[in-house]
Amino acid sequence: MFRHSIRTFAVGLSALTAAAVPAAPALAGGDPAGASPAPHTAGRALHAQTIADLTTTMKGEAYAHAVYGLFAAEADRQGLPAVARLFRSTAQTELNEHLREAATLIGMVGGNAANLRQAIDGETYEHEVMYRRFAEQARADGDLEAAKLFSEIAADEGRHRNAFRTALEVVTTGRGTIPEPPKADVVPVPAGLPKVKAARTKANLDTALHGEGLAHAKYMLFAAHAQQTGNAALARLWEGTAEVELREHLAGEAVLAGLVRATRENLDKAITGERHEATMVYPGFAERATAVGDSTAARFFRDTAADQARHAAAFQKALDQLG
Repeated sequence: MFRHSIRTFAVGLSALTAAAVPAAPALAGGDPAGASPAPHTAGRALHAQTIADLTTTMKGEAYAHAVYGLFAAEADRQGLPAVARLFRSTAQTELNEHLREAATLIGMVGGNAANLRQAIDGETYEHEVMYRRFAEQARADGDLEAAKLFSEIAADEGRHRNAFRTALEVVTTGRGTIPEPPKADVVPVPAGLPKVKAARTKANLDTALHGEGLAHAKYMLFAAHAQQTGNAALARLWEGTAEVELREHLAGEAVLAGLVRATRENLDKAITGERHEATMVYPGFAERATAVGDSTAARFFRDTAADQARHAAAFQKALDQLG
């Protein structure tokens, strides 16, 4: 997708979000409370640069999944079902293949307790630091609608953190009840121009969009692990929170950012990004991984580059057919 080529990383939606990420492989020894492996166990043998490149990959692929879902919904609104299907199928590849493989290489999914601790840390940062700062900056820059949204999301992330803390207590002690999952207030994302004016607000929206996309993807992987280990209530909590991150938070931010345009422009953006990844980003990652002996990661990056080239060709064909 175009995530590497037109923006930097910091950390309407359709039926895409109804499709759960396939279950991650079972961890050896099961998942007893308090005895789960920590995240990144599999990544310890990797070179630091490879880990950084895999982390960038996960952010990008999660974001691509989310944005292609939005583009698909817009194609549906324009009466272009074939283009919508192309965006959706590509989104699934980005999420269920590329991101999942990168997550496996880096060892992102641990046991239920470790996954909850990882999420608590992230939600705490977003609640106490990131979104509060973004709201203050947007208010100072006169982007009052963005300031309001950032403040609302900060409050939501605090509730998510608290629910995860309760769930962690249940998982580690065996006492209590996993909280009920939150319900997303689904935000439609029609094509439109940005609704903010300050460059700082636009940059903060970009950071937030990437963060929400990654949170959704991670939580769906964590949900699959919880389901696999027999904790259906925890799986529901992960899935419900993932829906809020994607269909409410990311969608609201996408409206303000003017992320979705007419389908022709959306296809053009996708082509540019996929080509950049196919020819520059992933080959560069592969070269670096090869140089430090991370051959499995290098092969993953090469395979992903080939996939992105095919995506670019498919999007180009769809654009050409629009006339």
